[in-house]
Amino acid sequence: MKARGAVLSRRNAHSAVISDWRGLQAGERVEIIKQAHVVATGEVEEVSQSGNVLWLVPAGPSEKQLFLKSDGVQVRRG
Repeated sequence: MKARGAVLSRRNAHSAVISDWRGLQAGERVEIIKQAHVVATGEVEEVSQSGNVLWLVPAGPSEKQLFLKSDGVQVRRG
């Protein structure tokens, strides 16, 4: 039982919402969340110096996407 708690703790830490987008690196896999729903997944292409804008290369066959923190989206590592 002790080991299971450790696994769950690591899983929760991995899926925690990232409040400072400036800590994200190009190529990191992330999920974009809006209103408790995953709206996009992919790799970070770039984050603005302010940390308020994120460009995402989607996992599927589509164009890169732009996300603004001011739109109420959240990011977590995926």
